[in-house]
Amino acid sequence: MPGYAELHCRSNFSFLGGASHPGELVQRAWQLGYTALALTDECSLAGVVRAHLEIEGERARVRSGGEAAASPHPLPRLIVGAQMCLSSGARLVVLAQSRRGYGNLSHWITVARRRAPKGQYLAHAGDVEGHVPNAPFLAGLPGCFALLLPDASQGFEALLDQAMWLKTWFDDGARAAIALELLLRPGDDALRAMVKRVAQLSGLRIVAAGDVLMHLRSRKALQDTLTATRLKRPVSECGAALAP
Repeated sequence: MPGYAELHCRSNFSFLGGASHPGELVQRAWQLGYTALALTDECSLAGVVRAHLEIEGERARVRSGGEAAASPHPLPRLIVGAQMCLSSGARLVVLAQSRRGYGNLSHWITVARRRAPKGQYLAHAGDVEGHVPNAPFLAGLPGCFALLLPDASQGFEALLDQAMWLKTWFDDGARAAIALELLLRPGDDALRAMVKRVAQLSGLRIVAAGDVLMHLRSRKALQDTLTATRLKRPVSECGAALAP
């Protein structure tokens, strides 16, 4: 049976998002025996560098034999990616499959960041449709795999439209899937049913993901504080916006 690979994980390089350092996330994935970890910060590849250095540092220590490995498992493979929220409402995780994909994802991030004030970004579906001036090569994001992140609050028709759009622009769905993240929320059963139906109609695969924001439960208080700060509300008024 293949091991688990986490495909949706944000670190503290996602401003007011993740509550753990990239290195901490790598260490935890290693301890849990994950085969791979995709670091997918919000419109950013900044945390990937720290995660890469953590893995290479551990690999060097294990090879030298100077100290015992922190885990009996092999080190996880690092997957480069980013979470992109589009102006259309669709939320994507984009994973680089190759050097070309890394370059295309990097270019899209740059385009989206330059459109907005510092610390923000603006990504459009049209970017993936090849409508970026001087960057028609972004059409379909060659070398990238896209995961659609469903929102339990969105309607069935909206999710189906997003899935069909993804299928159109990512090689008829060969480089796309729908992420199913069941985080023990009240709407999990409805979300599962909706995703299953959309997958059947669109032909897209379903993959498991965890929407990871922290490496240990002890960071929950910090995570809640970050969420409250982002929403500009007291923690007591954040309700379901808080991570489970």
